[in-house]
Amino acid sequence: MVRSNYEHPYRARALKVLPWICAHCGREFDGNQLRQLTVHHKDHNHQNNPPDGSNWELLCLYCHDNEHQRDQVGGAANDSPSNREPERPFTPFAQLANLRKRHTAA
Repeated sequence: MVRSNYEHPYRARALKVLPWICAHCGREFDGNQLRQLTVHHKDHNHQNNPPDGSNWELLCLYCHDNEHQRDQVGGAANDSPSNREPERPFTPFAQLANLRKRHTAA
């Protein structure tokens, strides 16, 4: 992920109203490390910037990247339910009995 030196207009306000702690991992930051904190929009809408900061959370670089990776892996919000795999627990040995029967029969 490429990061630019451009600071969003809401970043300074977020750093004033929110504690300098990653909202996910709880790591604390001081003045020298503030560049490692990013402003994350909870609803993913970068146009939604209420003055009280209720749509923001400060995340460290690692947690912010992880948050967006989960969104990509989970599928886009506009995917229809038929395009997604059904939610069920992963059972890696579900077909093991059938495989063993075929192997012993051969």
